Amino acid sequence: MSFVWRQCAWACAVLAGLSTFSSCGRSGSEKPSIAIVISTLNNPWFVVLADAAKERAMELGYNAVVFNSENNTNKETDHFENIIAGGYKAILFNPTDADGSIANVRRAKVADVPVFCIDREINASDAATSQILSDSYSGCVALGQYFVQQVGEEGEYAELLGILADNNTHNRSKGFHSVVDRYPGLKMVAQQCGEFDRTKGMEVMESILQGHPNIAAVFCGNDAMAMGAYQAIVAAGKADQVKVFGFDGADDVVGLIAEGKIAATGMQFPKKMARTAAEYADEWLKGKREFSQKVPVAVELVTRENVKGYGDFGLKESTAAMEQK
Repeated sequence: MSFVWRQCAWACAVLAGLSTFSSCGRSGSEKPSIAIVISTLNNPWFVVLADAAKERAMELGYNAVVFNSENNTNKETDHFENIIAGGYKAILFNPTDADGSIANVRRAKVADVPVFCIDREINASDAATSQILSDSYSGCVALGQYFVQQVGEEGEYAELLGILADNNTHNRSKGFHSVVDRYPGLKMVAQQCGEFDRTKGMEVMESILQGHPNIAAVFCGNDAMAMGAYQAIVAAGKADQVKVFGFDGADDVVGLIAEGKIAATGMQFPKKMARTAAEYADEWLKGKREFSQKVPVAVELVTRENVKGYGDFGLKESTAAMEQK
C-alpha cells in the first residue's frame, strides 16, 4: 500500500467519524439522541438530576449527552445552537435563568425540537413542551411550620437566598415567609444571597454570624447553602445555638439530620423529575402532542423523626415499596 493511498484512506476515515458525530441526533442506523442541558454540575443534586435523566433516556433506547451550562446563560445558548445543529431529537432542560433562557427554548421550538424543563422553570407558557417542577412553595410552607415548632415564636434568624434569576429562589422564600411572618416575635435580621453554592453559603454565613451573633436559626434556599452555613456555624462554635434548615434532600444533609446536626430539609425527588422528563420526551417522539404545561412534583418534609425513610435523593426502596402497597 502506497504512502499516498494510506494517507487518503486515513483522511476518509476521519471525515466519516466527524460526519457521524455531527449527525448524532439524526435518523439512520444510529440511535436518535436526546440532549440533557443542566444549569450546573458543581452541585451533587444537579449531578443526580443529570445522571437520572441520562439513565432513563438510555433505558428507553436513546443516545443521551449531558451539557453543563455552568450557570452561564451564554454558554447555555451555545449548547442549544450546537444541539439543534447536531440534530438532537429532544432536550431535557434545567434552565439557568427564568427569563434569559426563554429565547433558547423558543429557538428549539422553531426547529421542532421539544424541550422539557426539569426543576427550574421559564417564565413563558408557550415555549417548552412541558415543565416538570418541584412544588417549592408548598414544600417551604411545611418547612416554615416546622421552623416555628423548633425555633419557637420568638428569636432572631437569617435567610440565605439562592440565584435571584431562578424562580425557585422566590417561591421557596415566599412559602417560608407565608408562615413565619405571622409571628412578629420572629425577627429576620439578615437576608443575603448565597447563590445556591456551598462555598458562597459558608462565606455569607460567616459574615452574618459576625454581625448577628445571637441568631437562633438560618433558613437556606437549598442544601448546598445549608451545608456551607453549617460549616460556618460549627467553625464559630455555635452548633448548639443555631438551627439549620435546608431544601433539596441532598444526601449529606439527610445524613446530618439523622445525626441531629441539621434540623430539616425538603425532599425534592430529582430522580423522579428527571425520569418523567425523559419519558415525556419518548412519548413526544412516538407521536403524543398533548402535555400539561406545568407538572408539579410534591416536596416532602424530612426531619429527625422521619429521616430513616429517606436517602439517595428520594425515598428509600423499603419506604417506597410500603407506600405502593
